[in-house]
Amino acid sequence: MKGEGVNLIVLSTVVALGLSMYLGRMQAAVTLPPESKPLKRHFYKKLNTCDNVEPYVRHQVQLWWNRDKSITAKLLKLLYADCMVNGCDASILLDGPHTEKNASQNLWLDGFVLIDKIKTVLEARCPRAVSCADILNLAVRDAVHFAGAPSYPVFLGRRDGLDSNAAWVDLPLPSVSFDQGLAYFKSKGLDVVDYATLLGAHTMGKTHCTYIHNRLYNFNNTGKPDPTMSKSELNKLRQQCPQTLKQGQKDPTVFLTDKDGPQYNFTNTYYSNVLSHNSVLKVDQNLLNDINSTQIVQEYAANKEQFRREFAFSISRMGGLKVLTGKQGEIRLNCRVINKNNPNIK
Repeated sequence: MKGEGVNLIVLSTVVALGLSMYLGRMQAAVTLPPESKPLKRHFYKKLNTCDNVEPYVRHQVQLWWNRDKSITAKLLKLLYADCMVNGCDASILLDGPHTEKNASQNLWLDGFVLIDKIKTVLEARCPRAVSCADILNLAVRDAVHFAGAPSYPVFLGRRDGLDSNAAWVDLPLPSVSFDQGLAYFKSKGLDVVDYATLLGAHTMGKTHCTYIHNRLYNFNNTGKPDPTMSKSELNKLRQQCPQTLKQGQKDPTVFLTDKDGPQYNFTNTYYSNVLSHNSVLKVDQNLLNDINSTQIVQEYAANKEQFRREFAFSISRMGGLKVLTGKQGEIRLNCRVINKNNPNIK
């Protein structure tokens, strides 16, 4: 009994420490994130190179979003695929047989056409001024805002990378353990709050049945479903994702949250699903495998505004990873090709 008492004291201390660290981040997120040098607020306005870049981008995103609300999820995936691999340098936008967009992890990426449209508009108004990397970050901010997130400040001044290589892509699969997923985020300079918060974007996402087939039918080669998935969720997903596809049948897709996914609403439903063991992806359900992330899930499920504020902070942190500035990189004329390979540049 004495040993058990000591263990309880230790556990209580760990929980309290984790909560203290988390609340410290939450309090910091109520205010604007600190300006990340050398990125600047209103960078183009201060240089007088494109005063109205943000309204221009917002208008184009609004026009697209009014027709297709799935653009929010598509742009979020683009930003994640860009920033988490080689920094936020728009290398994900480059075309070519061996570029990042052709890596196996990125085969389902979309949203490139909207970025092209925004770039065309900006080139007509502010020639050779605004980078594709900044366009992507601004477009994501506006798309998630239209979906229900706060309109957070985007610090600008990124320049576009000159290279893109499929071999660089190290994005983890949606079946990774909590420790593996967190280690990946930490390797990029992010922390447990960023990890648990940015996964919340899955409230608007979809996945192919291929990625959850093992959870439904043969978890860890047991011939049984994942025991951490609720019975109701299992039955529903098995109806949407059959064990065997018919000849010629395409891999189906399912929304990651039934309530808000089809409307692409930015809400905290994702976290309620985690607590109810109704997560579609294993990576999401694994948030309950850690004391600190479990606390974050509970806080977000109970308080949507906390999630909204912290999401703005974490996505800003991700948007500042390994940026190119000053004379590094370039300002691409076309987001899909570096300038030296662009036949329109003489």
